[in-house]
Amino acid sequence: MEQIERMRSDAGFIAALDQSGGSTPKALGLYGIDESAYNSDEQMFDLVHAMRTRIITSSRFHSDHILGAILFQRTLDSTIEGKPTSCYLWQEKRIVPFLKIDLGLAEEKEGVQLMKPITDMRERLPKAKDLDVFGTKMRSVIKKANVASIASVVEQQFEFGQIILDHGLVPIIEPEVDIHSPDKAECENLLLSELRRNLEMLKSDLPVMFKLTLPESPGFYSEFSAHSKVLRVVALSGGYPREVANEKLRLNQGMVASFSRALTEGLLADQSEEAFSELLGSSIESIAAASKT
Repeated sequence: MEQIERMRSDAGFIAALDQSGGSTPKALGLYGIDESAYNSDEQMFDLVHAMRTRIITSSRFHSDHILGAILFQRTLDSTIEGKPTSCYLWQEKRIVPFLKIDLGLAEEKEGVQLMKPITDMRERLPKAKDLDVFGTKMRSVIKKANVASIASVVEQQFEFGQIILDHGLVPIIEPEVDIHSPDKAECENLLLSELRRNLEMLKSDLPVMFKLTLPESPGFYSEFSAHSKVLRVVALSGGYPREVANEKLRLNQGMVASFSRALTEGLLADQSEEAFSELLGSSIESIAAASKT
């Protein structure tokens, strides 16, 4: 109950620290570590965990501004200062942990990318809950305004979401609309209708959360912020630079950030601790301020 009340009522935003196998090389590259620095997946994941540990243990990464943090499975299985990462976040920092549950995207078909089958969900969810994890995140992508395809994306999200709810966890439903879509606004219109429809069919005492691309029309998703079945609506940066993402977020009352690239923009492995801390802190403060609208 403490976690759900914090997510419902407190100020702040969600830090997305969940880059997985496919996106980790890019995340490390932006951090100043190129692929020549590691020779195996094991070394790569050790390096990205060191990056995340540096962020999470920073004195500027605290619960006044950070509501929650989304973790990749390998991060959940790793430790910080002798504790599982999720337990460290909740017990030491009062930051609510989420687990990225999806196993990546299928190939694009008819304008969308569905999630690959999540074959191990029923094994992973109880273990995550035992490690203070509050909820999950799973991502699909919408690129074209295809009515049937967008319906399939949302139906798949809610199908998996119901399983997650049945295990006592809160799912973050993330049907991302590609910011480069030539018909982004129409995609959002279709998505809005499907989210409404599927919410009405949802059967659970627990709510869901939505993670949505910053919309073309300010306040477009505002109805969900007041919906009884929606705990919180968060925004993904979608590739927008931090300043652009913050400006768009300010126009969307009731939405808070759940940024990844926009959060870590400019952080580098060879920065001094002073420079790293200062940049991380200013980034966090700017995103938290944009999330207050």
